[in-house]
Amino acid sequence: MLSSLDILAAGNQPDFAAGNNFDLKILATNWGFPGSLEEYCTKVKKEGYDGIELWWPKEKQAQDELFGLLEKYQLEVGFLCGAYQSNYKEHAADFKKAVTDAAASRHRPLYINCHSGKDYFSFEENQALIDHTLQVSKNTGLLICHETHRSRMLFAAPVARKFLEKNSGLKITFDVSHWCNVSESLLEDQPETLKLTLERTEHIHARIGHAEGPQVNDPRAPEWEAAVKAHLAWWDTVIARKKKEGGRITILTEFGPPDYMPTTPYTRQPLADQWGINVHMMHLLRKRYLTA
Repeated sequence: MLSSLDILAAGNQPDFAAGNNFDLKILATNWGFPGSLEEYCTKVKKEGYDGIELWWPKEKQAQDELFGLLEKYQLEVGFLCGAYQSNYKEHAADFKKAVTDAAASRHRPLYINCHSGKDYFSFEENQALIDHTLQVSKNTGLLICHETHRSRMLFAAPVARKFLEKNSGLKITFDVSHWCNVSESLLEDQPETLKLTLERTEHIHARIGHAEGPQVNDPRAPEWEAAVKAHLAWWDTVIARKKKEGGRITILTEFGPPDYMPTTPYTRQPLADQWGINVHMMHLLRKRYLTA
């Protein structure tokens, strides 16, 4: 039997206008994967993903291992960059170095996705981090996006809007599940902010959130129909623009492990199969967006 997610995704598909050179890349997360990097790459390739997204490895040995596996398995890569220090000067130095080094990598990534700043840094402090990424992008021609993520500078829709309005070159990794959680809604009352954000979205994290959390337990379950419909509509808007303009869109299937994945009390057993959900999402999105 088809899951409710399959039925929703197959029905009422938008009539995308075909553009030139549209390219869809769907990537796998290594978040929660229990095995080695090679075991991960082997499984990613077997499932049919185009590539992987993972944190930029700072050590040369780790870089060499990763680059070798990317070549061996013919996988694309997107790098995550960020910093965690609460002291702004230390944080900014670490963040800027990570972005600069990742952009100069001998294995050119599809993009750099930034976990940018902190929600408690000042507007001006976070703005300085954006300024750095805009300059690196200009110097290298590399796509650098900033993620809509809790605890980071773009943690909430109205806060992100201020940065978007100030920075015409700011590109977004759209992980809207965080905004649903922060606002305790499916953002029905913020259409103008969503419109602006979707116009700047160049990378999508395909996880489905809801009013009370950043991840539903299983998007195939019928109780999440409203949340699934909302997320598909947002992603459809981005894909429609990309198909009209031509160009690449990248999507990461990013349902996470416990404790993002809800668990049973005491045993802490996950309520659903994280890897299976992400693979299901990969096939569903590829079918939805690449079917003529």
